[in-house]
Amino acid sequence: MSSNGQQYEMQGWSLAELFDELNSPEIEAQLSVLEETVSEFEAFRPKLSPDLSEETFSNLISLHEKIIGLFNRIYGFASLSFSTNTQDQQVQAFLGRMGQIAAQAQNRILFFSLWWKDLDSANAERLAVSTGELAYWLARLRATKPFTLTEVEEKVVNIKDANGTNALQRLHSTISNRYKFELQVDGEVQSVNREQLSVRFRSADPEERAAAYQELFRVYSDDAVVLGQIYQALVRDWRAENVELRGYDSPIAVRNRANDIPDAVVETMLDVVRKNAGIFHRFFALKAKWLGLEKLRRYDLYAPVVKSKVAYTFNEAVHLVLESFNEFDSNISRLAKRVLDDAHYDSEVRDGKRGGAFCATLGPSYTPWVLQTFTGEARDVATMAHELGHAVHSMLAEDHSILIQQSTLPLAETASTFGEMLLLDKLLASNTDEELERDLLFSTMDDAYATIMRQAYFAAFEVEAHEAIHNNASVDELSNLYLKLLREQFGDAMDVSEDFRNEWVAIPHFFSTPFYVYAYAFGQLLALALYKQYKEEGDSMIPRYVEILAAGGSQAPVDILRRAGIDIYSADFWQGGFDYLAEQLAHLEALPLPAAA
Repeated sequence: MSSNGQQYEMQGWSLAELFDELNSPEIEAQLSVLEETVSEFEAFRPKLSPDLSEETFSNLISLHEKIIGLFNRIYGFASLSFSTNTQDQQVQAFLGRMGQIAAQAQNRILFFSLWWKDLDSANAERLAVSTGELAYWLARLRATKPFTLTEVEEKVVNIKDANGTNALQRLHSTISNRYKFELQVDGEVQSVNREQLSVRFRSADPEERAAAYQELFRVYSDDAVVLGQIYQALVRDWRAENVELRGYDSPIAVRNRANDIPDAVVETMLDVVRKNAGIFHRFFALKAKWLGLEKLRRYDLYAPVVKSKVAYTFNEAVHLVLESFNEFDSNISRLAKRVLDDAHYDSEVRDGKRGGAFCATLGPSYTPWVLQTFTGEARDVATMAHELGHAVHSMLAEDHSILIQQSTLPLAETASTFGEMLLLDKLLASNTDEELERDLLFSTMDDAYATIMRQAYFAAFEVEAHEAIHNNASVDELSNLYLKLLREQFGDAMDVSEDFRNEWVAIPHFFSTPFYVYAYAFGQLLALALYKQYKEEGDSMIPRYVEILAAGGSQAPVDILRRAGIDIYSADFWQGGFDYLAEQLAHLEALPLPAAA
């Protein structure tokens, strides 16, 4: 399904499907329904026993699904409202209140998961089988039994998170999203937000690139000690709860367990990534030649190799993305279009708006919401394809229960990366501008670096930073650690200046979702493997790809991927992604250099 000539304008999203406004009476009405449902759930507590009937168990699970649905609607509205304007004090207060209510509700239904984890295996299997595909979700709950605390302790943790870690994360977001950056533009000083500043990292002007990075680090470095202290507190809390109280082997093992990805798989993938740093070193050397430089500076990492001035309107970007999806599968295009048609896409440039881009899924009953700040760059079109890929993934899995609709994080990056690759093929096939073609090919390698190598080293920093903070490292020592790893990452292929030492305080994922970042590398390498299958097999591969996405979180990632012929325990599988990149790089190396170079 194409977009049929429909015109799309930049706009904010509509949250009316959730609630009309912050002080809507319907919010209080839904909070009352949540209270009633939680009370109804609590009434099952005396009935829980090893011989509980399948019918009673089914009713209990249905109530659990209803509670999650109510919570996602109410808290989702608060969170999305905050992303719309992080500086709105009413929204800040509302989000804080909803977080407190959520913690209280979680505490009141906590008894169920504790009972379920303690139930004997025979009765647990009997009841799980009766729930059909929810058996996997129930098995994952039982798998966390070794790391579960007492009911009183779990309740304290929930309250602590609501008023402690969650509050610190909101504080970090509020502080960083208010930053303004000053740049000289045409002889005049302009005040810009981070999204507008980041566009200049890819400027054709080397001085403008350097100035943009230097301004970013000037602003963040002014608050480095404050932001660093927030990070230290979050890391200490993560270790105290998960390693010291719950008994996980390491801080990263917590995320691996949540992702249902074995530690050994993550270690193998990250090891293969670091061993392949040479591919990107070759790429950086090639880019330096194209730019007429002896060696790149870190400021030049995303420099365009040609000065193509292609810009896109929002409408053009939407049509490109939808058409690229449609050429692969019309249903995927139709689902992506639904996000825009339902006014669930916030594309505007606004002060106070949360930086970056994301896709939020609140449940099978809702079309996902996507946030992006669209500035017309080619990268913005790729970001649109990425986030709409996430949305399509959610919608393909919307036939599942709210408890298992969403896949674990590593698989969640597969559809988004695949969407970008579909867009790239579309642009290359329809393009007649040789400069733009080279720009796109170089951008593909830039993106592969940013999604694979950069994220793997982010993960390496997190592993070492968590240990360093445990050993009382200062903020300055963390900055030194970050710079050391940055220079290891680039080797002799690039000069990394001292001002990059504080870059880590400008990485939101470190603060909001510890160890999330390796999911990007996982998803990119997985998408490369799947895309290679598509190019080799053609349309016969599409049903297998759709099946992976439609599974959502209903099965273990290892099992979902095994059906697609992928063994994620194998180092050879991960190496295959780099072999694909090496082929692309060889193609780039064979292109004639411009005469000026």
